[in-house]
Amino acid sequence: MSKRIDIKNLDIYYGDFKAVADVNMVIQPRSVTAMIGPSGCGKSTVLRSLNRMHEVIPGAYVDGEVLMDGENLYGKGVDPVNVRRKIGMVFQRPNPFPTMSIRDNVLAGVKLNNKKMKKADADDLVESSLQGANLWNEVKDRLDKPGSGLSGGQQQRLCIARTIAVKPDVVLMDEPCSALDPISTLAIEDLIHELKDEYTIVIVTHNMQQAARVSDMTGFFNLEATGKPGKLVEFDDTSQIFNNPTEKATEDYISGRFG
Repeated sequence: MSKRIDIKNLDIYYGDFKAVADVNMVIQPRSVTAMIGPSGCGKSTVLRSLNRMHEVIPGAYVDGEVLMDGENLYGKGVDPVNVRRKIGMVFQRPNPFPTMSIRDNVLAGVKLNNKKMKKADADDLVESSLQGANLWNEVKDRLDKPGSGLSGGQQQRLCIARTIAVKPDVVLMDEPCSALDPISTLAIEDLIHELKDEYTIVIVTHNMQQAARVSDMTGFFNLEATGKPGKLVEFDDTSQIFNNPTEKATEDYISGRFG
């Protein structure tokens, strides 16, 4: 299931503007990698480049390589839709489909992939995905009610259930807790810990305590100046980054001197 990702000499552009320069990092399977850094330093852009969501923006493209178990996701003939099937994405704001039931929300990605399923198989997948997202016990009696009727934290877990229903190898999370209250945030953090047994997880977060709590590895991104590209300043074990960083910029950011 879970896969290793190698990012090699990655430059990311919006038209003529180079947003991120020269990123090199190895994302280990069955682990949580956090990307931290001030706003505008390119961490969400790097995240979106991992499943080719970046190029959905007109004029956006990348140079360099993103390899999943050795296969370049930007290679000739690679279908971006296929990449997004293997590398799922959970967004900042919970985005269940408001008119769909909880059940249909979980199955939405699977149905998009044109998989015809028997009802019994669909029922099993709905249950296993909601179990996997720690949501089953809360919603099992109202699967036919709209997903928009859930609380924010439950909606975000529903989005995670929808993501894992497709059986991806990697799950990307772009600030998955920034719109949630502290209790829902802890529920998502607990869930991230559980999911890493099966998936490679990459999370962008503005919350440094969260990065320290949930991740195994942390990358610190920064900008030299406005209008200059973002860069990966330091990438290491999370404990190393938070307790004994090599770069002064990392230390300044972690200790709250800027950002």
